Amino acid sequence: MQLGIDFGTTHTVVALVDRGNYPVVSFEHGDAIPSIISMDEGGALHFGRTEPGWHVLRSVKRLLDGARPGAEVRIGKQSFAITDLLTRLLAHVREEIVHRSNAGVREGEAIEVAVSVPANASTAQRLVTLDAYRRAGFEVKAVVNEPSAAGFEYAHRFRETVTSKREYVLVYDLGGGTFDASLIRMQGRSNEVITSSGVSRLGGDDFDEAIARLVVARHGGEVTPALLDEVRAQKEAVNPNTRRFVVDLGEKNVVLPIEDVYAACGPLVEQTLAAMELAMRDPRHGDDPVPWSELAGIYVVGGASALPSVLRRMRDRFGAHRVRRSQYPFGSCAIGLAIHLDASAGYELSERLTRHFGVFRESEAGQRISFDVLVPKDTPLPAEVSRRYRAAHNVGHFRFVECGRVEQGRPDGNLAAWDEVLFPFDPGLRHRDLSAELVRRLDAPGPDVEEVYRCAADGTVQASLRVMDDGFERTVRLSPR
Repeated sequence: MQLGIDFGTTHTVVALVDRGNYPVVSFEHGDAIPSIISMDEGGALHFGRTEPGWHVLRSVKRLLDGARPGAEVRIGKQSFAITDLLTRLLAHVREEIVHRSNAGVREGEAIEVAVSVPANASTAQRLVTLDAYRRAGFEVKAVVNEPSAAGFEYAHRFRETVTSKREYVLVYDLGGGTFDASLIRMQGRSNEVITSSGVSRLGGDDFDEAIARLVVARHGGEVTPALLDEVRAQKEAVNPNTRRFVVDLGEKNVVLPIEDVYAACGPLVEQTLAAMELAMRDPRHGDDPVPWSELAGIYVVGGASALPSVLRRMRDRFGAHRVRRSQYPFGSCAIGLAIHLDASAGYELSERLTRHFGVFRESEAGQRISFDVLVPKDTPLPAEVSRRYRAAHNVGHFRFVECGRVEQGRPDGNLAAWDEVLFPFDPGLRHRDLSAELVRRLDAPGPDVEEVYRCAADGTVQASLRVMDDGFERTVRLSPR
């Protein structure tokens, strides 16, 4: 059994590979599984559902942004490791697929999956997600950026719009908790991701809060989880013909003109447009942006894009002929994942690194620290880079990091620490505890050293450090701290 699984901020959607078709899997309760975790009055955890009076953990996916394997989160008065909660939630998804869906999985049958992560997800988030799927019993065959997956659905449905003069498609992915945009070049059945941009904490949750604040500003009270739940339910029911937004507060109904609701969400939509502009560039063609005339289309996907004002603003800005919205905005990513997993479909994907990967090094006998970008953002994956130099110190102290931006040679923007590695340039230190050694400058020129970094398609990195004089080498698979 082969499935594409899109673990979303509010819902998890599954699509099936079925002889060239990619239907969204239906469950007993609907076409998606709520991505929520609840705790009842007795302290028992429940996944995918809640009841009045229970403690609820929503937007679990947002907690993975910048999360570390040991990070904890509270539900009620108890704390849990986020990795364990995610594993149990995905195990619940597997149980739903096997026992309460129309997927047709036989008991004991292996489930091969392609899964998604936000385009701007850190490597820590990618690894935590991958590990949780595997621990939950899935055989993970691919981890794909969400807008890249949606690009496969576009290619499957609208391939005829792509021509030799219009090879680019811009995917606008506005989900429940994140916004991503990716520029994809489509040639034949090859999808090449050119660049990506986005906002890691901007999505439907933020629209809910903006509308809730509008309710409070007009009619008093405060923003509560119950109000957010009611706003979310009413927002998801809005359609292009809606004129009034009615919020049930229990003792009274609050009625807002729909245009006021759209206005409250307007600044958030503008943030997505600003981030989208940053993705309109092809680094191979210099700093000039890709002309809009070279776009085959702008593909609008993601559950939060269902708010009519989003599509209206997009069409006002870029023209109705250029903007297309998926017929299945909630399921576009899952469908694209299924297409990617289907070998008979024949599609190929070339991803790029969505964050800079670099290293802090010792300089001036350890008195100063320098920074070196090893694999720049937008580098095609997989990639291999190397550095070769004459060592100047007795010990190499490598502090690996990733970041969203580099400003004036320094890392900036969501800096995430990776492993630290100590490597003996001085042969006399090869069998000693290097953590106790002070970094000092060698009296004579040190050995000839080569560093080789191999960055895989999923963003994982392997470092090989070698002394060329005698072949002494150490290879380390790097991971976020």
